[in-house]
Amino acid sequence: MKTRLAILMIALSMKSVPFAVVAANAPTGFPFTDESLRYTVNWPTGVALGEVRMQAKNVKGWKFDMSLSGGIPGLEIKDTYSATANANFCSDTFNREFQHGSRKGSEKETIDRTHLLVSRVTLNGGGKSEFPVPDCVKDALTLLYYARRELGQGRVPAAQQMLFGGLYQVALTYAGPQTIQSAGRPAITDEVVCDITGARSSLRFEMYFARDAARTPLLVKAPFALGKFSMELVR
Repeated sequence: MKTRLAILMIALSMKSVPFAVVAANAPTGFPFTDESLRYTVNWPTGVALGEVRMQAKNVKGWKFDMSLSGGIPGLEIKDTYSATANANFCSDTFNREFQHGSRKGSEKETIDRTHLLVSRVTLNGGGKSEFPVPDCVKDALTLLYYARRELGQGRVPAAQQMLFGGLYQVALTYAGPQTIQSAGRPAITDEVVCDITGARSSLRFEMYFARDAARTPLLVKAPFALGKFSMELVR
């Protein structure tokens, strides 16, 4: 459950989809301007479980940050993630710090695109490892923002591997337009289904993107043993 909460905003990939984006006035938000978003993570009953904050900054390439704070009774969860990528959304670094109850950890991944290798350092334990990656591999945060950029241009990336401690296969399926409640009002969105497959697990999320130029994620739904949790944008 903790890993799933940490990668709720992770995604994405697939073929082109039949929708158009209509934006009025000068576009704002990613990738047009720096962006800061806040989400609540809710129990199936609607009771708040915690919050997620996400930021994107254009600094000679891209810098992305995500923080998750909250938990369930008896278990505090506090995760922070950061990523840097070049202008083409090829990852340079991906860092993670986490606290799940009494368990804490920190790791850093540095991508060597010349040799197509990732160097992974576990900072608290001092462990080091290397493994091969595809050309222009994207970490979890970078892949989400890259997919938003592609959605804004009427297409979605092809299925590919995603970096998140190891490599995961990610695929996305366009599920059509859906009207949802966002900030107490109906909003027409495009629903996508995200499948993430690793060596030992597979996850499926439903994601709902606004039809603005930034393709802002309004809602994410993910199944857990206790029911389907949601992550909703706070405006």
